[in-house]
Amino acid sequence: MSNHEYGADQIQVLEGLEAVRKRPGMYIGSTGPRGLHHLVYEIVDNSIDEALAGNCSEIYVSINKDGSVTVVDDGRGIPIEVHPKTGLSTLETVLTVLHAGGKFGGGGYKVSGGLHGVGVSVVNALSEWLIAEISRDGKIYRQEYRKGITQGKLEVISEDAKETGTKITFMPDATIFDEIEFSYETLEYRLRELSFLNKVIKITFEDKREGKEKSKTFHYTGGLVEYVKYLNRTKNTLHENIIHVDKIVDDCVIELALQYTDGYTENIYSFANNINTHEGGVHLSGFKTALTKTINDYARRNNILKEKDSNLSGEDIREGITAIVSVKLSEPQFEGQTKTKLGNTFMRGLVDSISNEEIGSFLEENPSVAKIILEKCLRSQRAREAAKKARELTRRKSVLESTSLPGKLADCSEKSPEKSEIFLVEGDSAGGSAKGGRDRNIQAILPLRGKILNVEKSRLDKILASEEIKNMITAFGCGIGDDFDENKLRYHKIVIMTDADVDGAHIRTLLLTFFFRYMRPLIEQGYVYAAMPPLFKIKKGKKEFYAFSDEELNNTLNEIGRQGTEVSRYKGLGEMNAEQLWETTMDPESRTLLQVTVDDAIMADEIFSMLMGDKVAPRREFIEENAKYVRNLDI
Repeated sequence: MSNHEYGADQIQVLEGLEAVRKRPGMYIGSTGPRGLHHLVYEIVDNSIDEALAGNCSEIYVSINKDGSVTVVDDGRGIPIEVHPKTGLSTLETVLTVLHAGGKFGGGGYKVSGGLHGVGVSVVNALSEWLIAEISRDGKIYRQEYRKGITQGKLEVISEDAKETGTKITFMPDATIFDEIEFSYETLEYRLRELSFLNKVIKITFEDKREGKEKSKTFHYTGGLVEYVKYLNRTKNTLHENIIHVDKIVDDCVIELALQYTDGYTENIYSFANNINTHEGGVHLSGFKTALTKTINDYARRNNILKEKDSNLSGEDIREGITAIVSVKLSEPQFEGQTKTKLGNTFMRGLVDSISNEEIGSFLEENPSVAKIILEKCLRSQRAREAAKKARELTRRKSVLESTSLPGKLADCSEKSPEKSEIFLVEGDSAGGSAKGGRDRNIQAILPLRGKILNVEKSRLDKILASEEIKNMITAFGCGIGDDFDENKLRYHKIVIMTDADVDGAHIRTLLLTFFFRYMRPLIEQGYVYAAMPPLFKIKKGKKEFYAFSDEELNNTLNEIGRQGTEVSRYKGLGEMNAEQLWETTMDPESRTLLQVTVDDAIMADEIFSMLMGDKVAPRREFIEENAKYVRNLDI
């Protein structure tokens, strides 16, 4: 990570900016919230690259009063001398030419977090306006752009710059994005993550919008050790000492940290050059292989596993683990459906050998922690055997064998999963109305009795013994956990239909926790939905209206007149007859369904652990922080 010279000759030019405004989705994924926030990440990534090169220690990010965003770093400042190939200043080249950056073998950066070097130019192309201010060589330079087009020459606005650095302020183009509304929480999460992954960096984040003012600073000198502590703050940990590995080998940085909890799910997250490798890759495979081998070897050497005993499986060893694996390397190769799978094959062996050696040493030096970990793994092995037997009972022989479907399920006649949907309904009363009001061709109804088991606090064998959960697994037909097979899923819309009250919200959270932990592809592939039943029924004369929010209620009352109007608040779905339930909540032509998505598995894991775990303090803090967003709370 040496300090390389950073000048115009290291900025390579590959092609122009023409296509970006025409096809923004190709460059930032979407023009919805995800793409909007991606603009900020692209600029911050440039600052992170400066830090990885050893030239930046502080980054400041702010959402400004007018909704624009500013990113400032104390790096070297983007070069401003004339670029030999474009004849423009290097700053203008970087901001107006696609694939122009110090990340294409020019020697500007050895390790880079940005994937394609398109960052700042794409942000510029998709912004209504962008202002760049560069502090370099004792001067501050400024240049303005509109929709990617330069608005005048690079000007010197000060000849008294005490520091070096880059400041970019931009306003996304409202004609391109669905909505220009940055989420403080979304940006806060990513900036905190970057701070954990890059312990040299201090990141300050401020929201200056009226009524939303707040500021946080992230600086984690402990790196991944602090990240694991943070993720486990809502869980009961089994040992205080976090196993930590931090090595540099031939310009590659391998850092990992892990700690066991008393939970039953594994939470391993991997990163390459700060990019969350959702699909895993060679670094994750190397870590998992090493962990399984190291713990089995230790157990054999210390006679914890006898000669007659079978080895612990990777699944046994990873139960209850929280681990982060982060690698940094030059020229990473990303593969997979979403280009988030690391493919550099040499990394597998590198991570494997370093993990094996370092984790092995930790276990030898900390026999009391090793004993706790082995006891956890052996309990997991016994439970896995029990769960295997329970799982066999829930596995249906054939998708078409209706005799094996749960007795409570009112199935639909359609056999094509693409056209079929199943409603998970709270209680028999609402189940009766739903069965009476549904379209029997395409809609199946499965009533659930009471609240299902909280899977966050239960092992798989206990989960599979739960009648309600068994009914769902059998009805869906796709299996669970490692046996999950998307091709056997019988319905491509799984709709959670619960009352609009606290109990209904709790049941919905229990169901989502189960899907996230044991049937995650259902959520990832977009098969899970939440129904939106009306909150109010409005009657005036013989006419009936429905309102789904307080705002909609007021609008309707203003429209039809308040005099002689009856308003009743629905306490539960069971209060609606079949016709009303169909009309308001189930009719594909008029209903509102919310699709459940997971943009970030780590954030989702945190929230589910917080809401459904044992620790009360983090849950109370979360509820207090988010209470202002909750409406219509029935207690």
